[in-house]
Amino acid sequence: MSRSRLAPGVEVVAVPGGGLAVRTADGEFLGVRTGTADPHAVLARLADPEADREDAELSRLEKAFEQAGYLTGTTRPLTWPAARRDIRLVGEPRLTVPLAAYLRSEGAEPRQAEPGTAVEGDPAAVVWCLDGPVPPGLWDAADRLPERGIAWLRCHREGALAYVEPPATAPGDVTSAHIRARRLAATPAHRELAAYWSGPRTAGAPLPLSAPAAGLIAALLAGDLTRWATGAPESGALPARRRLRRVDLRTLTVTEHPVLPVPRVAPMPGQAG
Repeated sequence: MSRSRLAPGVEVVAVPGGGLAVRTADGEFLGVRTGTADPHAVLARLADPEADREDAELSRLEKAFEQAGYLTGTTRPLTWPAARRDIRLVGEPRLTVPLAAYLRSEGAEPRQAEPGTAVEGDPAAVVWCLDGPVPPGLWDAADRLPERGIAWLRCHREGALAYVEPPATAPGDVTSAHIRARRLAATPAHRELAAYWSGPRTAGAPLPLSAPAAGLIAALLAGDLTRWATGAPESGALPARRRLRRVDLRTLTVTEHPVLPVPRVAPMPGQAG
C-alpha cells in the first residue's frame, strides 16, 4: 500500500531554479508557492504523510493540496468484488482471448460461452464481440439483460472501423438498438447503412485484425468492466454509459461520441367511432 497521499496521476516535480510544480493527471504543470517551507521537506511530507507533523507551514501546504483536489489520502487499491467476477465472453476469439487475460489480471473470472448459454447461472456481465457488422435482431434479446441485473457490453467491426458500445449496466441505459437508431439518424446515407447491416454485400480481401488492434479493443472493454465492477471513478470527458467509441484499426486511434437512449415512441391514439 503506497503511503503517498497524491491523487492517482498527480505528481510533484522539483524544477531546477524554479521550486516545485504540480503535474496534473491531464499533463498540465502548475507552480507551487512553498513560502518559507523547504521544497525538499514538502516533497518528503507528500511522500510520507507522517513526516514532520509539527511543521505548521508544511501542514498549510498539505491542506492547500487537499483543497485543490490533489490529495486522496492513503487508500487501498480497489478490488473486484466476488459478486461480479462471473463474466461470460461470446464471439470472436481474437478479441475474447486477450479480453479474458485482461480481466483475470484484474481479479475477474471470465469464461467463453455460446450465445444460447451465456446467461445460464446468472453471470454478472455478458460481453459479445463480433468481427463484422451486427445482423439485424442479433442483439435484441441481449439488450434486455440489464433489466435482469446483468451488465451488457459489446463491440463489432465494420471494415477498418471497430465500434465499442457503451456498457449497459441498468435499465434505461444505451442498448445496441439505441446505437443503431442514433447512427441511422445521424447519416444522410441511412438507407445504404441499413442495407449494409442487413446484407447481402460483396467485399474485397478482408482487413486482418492485428494483435495490437485486438488488444486495444479488449483493453477498452476491460477498462469499462473494471470501473463498473470496482466502482472506480470515471475517466475522460464522457461517462462510459453515454459514450460510443470508434477505433480506426489502421491507425489505432480512438474517437469518442456522446450517445443517449432513444425514448419510446408514444402510441398513435385510437380512432373514434
